[in-house]
Amino acid sequence: MRFTLRQIADLVNGELTGSPDLVITGISGIKEAKEGDITFLANSKYVSLIQDTEASAVITSREPLSTKKPLIKTDNPSMAFTAVVELLLPGSLTHPEGIHPTAVISKDAVLAEGVSVGAYAVIEKGVTIGKGTTIYSGCYIGQEAKIGKSCLIYPQVSLMNRVVVNDRVIIHPGAVIGSDGFGFVQVCGSQRKIPQIGTVLIEDDVEIGANVTIDRARFDKTIIGRGTKIDNLVQIAHNVVTGENCIIVAQAGISGSTIIGKDVILAGQAGLVGHIRIGDKAIVAAQAGVTKSVPAGVKVSGYPAKPHNEAKRVNACLQSLPQMHKKVKELEEKLKELEDRLTGKNG
Repeated sequence: MRFTLRQIADLVNGELTGSPDLVITGISGIKEAKEGDITFLANSKYVSLIQDTEASAVITSREPLSTKKPLIKTDNPSMAFTAVVELLLPGSLTHPEGIHPTAVISKDAVLAEGVSVGAYAVIEKGVTIGKGTTIYSGCYIGQEAKIGKSCLIYPQVSLMNRVVVNDRVIIHPGAVIGSDGFGFVQVCGSQRKIPQIGTVLIEDDVEIGANVTIDRARFDKTIIGRGTKIDNLVQIAHNVVTGENCIIVAQAGISGSTIIGKDVILAGQAGLVGHIRIGDKAIVAAQAGVTKSVPAGVKVSGYPAKPHNEAKRVNACLQSLPQMHKKVKELEEKLKELEDRLTGKNG
């Protein structure tokens, strides 16, 4: 596909600096780009790469930049670049269509118009799947599960019995939704399993990364709120409820019955104990260990997690411990010398 810079700038409502007739034939990252490609810069710390990139043009923010490189300045470079990708590479990814002959589908399952099911997928009795949803190969959809419209379920996903997935949900390979919550009680020296008879509700427009596990509730529902995006390798325990539009980054772990508000960010490897609340728009920094509830709008970090500025001060003190230890040893030696002198004098 070939488009001029003017056509691309008009598409993304951008401000063009450079020749409007320059022809763009490809897209690429800023480091990998070649002549004829358009790329983008969304993070200001990489601004120096504009001078080195071989790309013919760069999509940037509207902040002033000193460069001779043709630019398209936009309010959101990442979203603008996404639109350009769709323009230059239309239909670059096609999903399975129709029902593959090797799919195992219960006669009691109800599949709406336009549902596609890949090879060797298993769909149990009582399942309902909404219009336009795609189930890739090797998926397992348990009894009485419900999947809404226009969902995309990638290979090897397991949706266990009675799980509910609403509309326009994307679930990436290997995710397991609705496995039993981790519930045991010690009886006479051995662990006895507590039945987990609840379910999981995934609301509209959620995206769930590869190998995520979301446990069913003990009685009611584990709920993932509308618009929430979950990265790979996240563990969400039974009875957890997340609000709308949360971001949960890779390897985060949320213990049972924790309630998370709207627009919360949990960064990579954050760990949350159970039965706490995280307020709306709170931020939990990477590798933070959260042992108590976090108020709305507060950023916490460290272990145990503290307000971020306080955690930074604590960490700064920890970094200076070797020097402090050396200084204390020196002071102890000087104090001993003084004590020895005084003792000798008095003697």
